[in-house]
Amino acid sequence: MQAKITIPRPDDWHLHLRDGGMLEGVVGDSARHFARAIIMPNLVPPVVTAVQARTYRERILQALSPEVSFEPLMTLYLTETTDPDDVEEAAKSGLVKALKLYPAGATTNSESGVRDFDKVLPVLERMAQIDIPLCVHGEVTDSDIDIFDREAVFIDRVLDPLRRRVPGLRVVMEHVTTREGVDYVMASDSDIGATITTHHLIINRNHLLVGGIRPHYYCLPVAKREQHRLALRAAATSGDIRFFLGTDSAPHATDLKENACGCAGCYTSINTMSLLAHVFEEEKALEQLEQFASRNGPAFYGLPVNETRMTLVKGNTPVTFPQKISTRAGDVTVFDPGFDVFWYVEAD
Repeated sequence: MQAKITIPRPDDWHLHLRDGGMLEGVVGDSARHFARAIIMPNLVPPVVTAVQARTYRERILQALSPEVSFEPLMTLYLTETTDPDDVEEAAKSGLVKALKLYPAGATTNSESGVRDFDKVLPVLERMAQIDIPLCVHGEVTDSDIDIFDREAVFIDRVLDPLRRRVPGLRVVMEHVTTREGVDYVMASDSDIGATITTHHLIINRNHLLVGGIRPHYYCLPVAKREQHRLALRAAATSGDIRFFLGTDSAPHATDLKENACGCAGCYTSINTMSLLAHVFEEEKALEQLEQFASRNGPAFYGLPVNETRMTLVKGNTPVTFPQKISTRAGDVTVFDPGFDVFWYVEAD
């Protein structure tokens, strides 16, 4: 007998769509399952003004099939020269839903990020006044800090002092990967939330390194020890309103992943909902999938839950996903969980 679960159509609160041929090739995978998505601004050059966000949004919509319903929720890339007035205008117009903080050098296309946090205080203070969230890539970039410790150190050195300096600033700890990150959110008030990716619920650092380096499991923040993966699973399936889905699906051409200096990112838009149903069933928490994927994110961002519905069905045979998808920017390898998945999204 088939198992079945119906939830409000989910949203993706952390998504990379890139631009040009890559955008055209991947946006349909997200639009197929998600009603809305917070779009990352780390293009080259980055999306730093309201004008740039508006034109990027137009390019995203132009890349979609006319019959598809998908709302890109735009963000601005926070720099040391960001204009607080431009931020306020963009937020009040409804165009921009958040700003994104990249510590300079932390991840893909983060060279324009913040080095001196004193220089962005005026923007953060204005954001607190107008109630627009700051989405944070939470890692320090100091060369003397082990890459597996950079999230925990960021919380102590940067995030907690920053929140104390700017009371009322709402923060999303994006792609949280550690037990320390989960504990920090749980010990905080409702001004902070955290996104959790699909792949960090599935892989730990052994998947990346044991038996050979697997470049398609390499992401930033990098996957951590098993104790951290289990903490993420507990948080995602807890029903706690502060944790919600952000896939951080990050497409790179396969040849840029499989080389001597491979790019960071896992491409999961195409199979996230099937993988999440598998994970939540393993955790005996299928009833919490709706909260994590469909309700907590809209609650944090002050948006309504989607009225349309999605049905996930557990079949008797494994679901087959493509190994790669083709784009004008090159083939993109799809995240492989390494196990059979029986859950699929029922067609409308």
